[in-house]
Amino acid sequence: MPPGQPTVLEFFAGSGMARLGLAGWRTSFANDSDGLKAAAYRENFGEDVLRVADVWDLVAGDLPAGRADLAWASSPCQDLSLAGARRGLGAERSGAFWGFWRLVEALDAEGRAPRLIVIENVTGLLSSNHGQDFRILTDLLASQGWIFGALEIDAAFWLPQSRPRLFLVATRQPAADHADRPGVFHSRAIVEAEAALSGRARAAWRWWQLPAPPARNTHLAALLEPDTAVDWLDAARTEALIHQMAPLHRRRIDAAVLSGRRTVGTAFRRVRQENGGKVQRAEVRFDGVAGCLRTPAGGSSRQYVLVVEDGNLHARFLTPREAMRLMGVGDDYRLPGSRTAGLKLAGDGVAVPVVRALSEGLLTPLLRSPAIEAA
Repeated sequence: MPPGQPTVLEFFAGSGMARLGLAGWRTSFANDSDGLKAAAYRENFGEDVLRVADVWDLVAGDLPAGRADLAWASSPCQDLSLAGARRGLGAERSGAFWGFWRLVEALDAEGRAPRLIVIENVTGLLSSNHGQDFRILTDLLASQGWIFGALEIDAAFWLPQSRPRLFLVATRQPAADHADRPGVFHSRAIVEAEAALSGRARAAWRWWQLPAPPARNTHLAALLEPDTAVDWLDAARTEALIHQMAPLHRRRIDAAVLSGRRTVGTAFRRVRQENGGKVQRAEVRFDGVAGCLRTPAGGSSRQYVLVVEDGNLHARFLTPREAMRLMGVGDDYRLPGSRTAGLKLAGDGVAVPVVRALSEGLLTPLLRSPAIEAA
């Protein structure tokens, strides 16, 4: 490994959750174009490395001198598309990835491409445009001499939140030893995506491995605020939520009531197709795990906390602090004053323990490999 702390260029940095997970690494540059996220980043990490700008407006000269060890890119996932004229046709936000890649190519032309690259996104990257986006991306990497592999990692291994995400890890000089078959974090979708790659991309593919984590022992209830410290929905709004539940989910409530125990769960409102039409349904889970956090763009994206106790159902919205705990962020992290702003930070972030596991189990070992050190 190069002397000193390994360095990170953090693109689409958001509120800095990747930085929190990359313990032992030094962020030498961070970029985001969202003013709200930038304000939170500065509040928690200072202003010395943050550049607030559209990634398309950056040039290689804006980045620190020398060669970074890692470039991390959590590019926007909305309207995901990597196809088109390298800006994503019909994908104004997700096409920002190509702005990031333009910088990687510019650094490469100067002989200082990052030693490692991590591209983090939703698992839909594997199937968007019938898999064409992933094939375009992997063909690009292979054509420029990168070798790579992908892992699908669910935050639920560490946290009581169901949050699967895709992590594509690329390098030019990998460790000589790597597995020749899928492992714990290679889902069926990844296996099928790898099988559909071009011959050149498959030759560059590696089945990166991570150790299986120990069993999670944290329940959703342990991360919630005390009942007396939060605002609950009134009886009319709670009853309206119940009426939006399909029979299966009503039965889950009834079972919780009959158990006689205090039961904690969550619910989302989703639009479902029923009898040829669209119906909004409230869907409940009492498995000790929250649903995947989303940005609060609309009412259906807000997650409810449900508590069944003494024969009654009580409901409320998840708080920003609870949402950040579900992302593995400590209570010392300073949140914006607005509930909506806080929920947006959490919903757009990457789970901290997942980043830490990736760093410790794959990125650091790759960086320490003799081939990387010599590059």
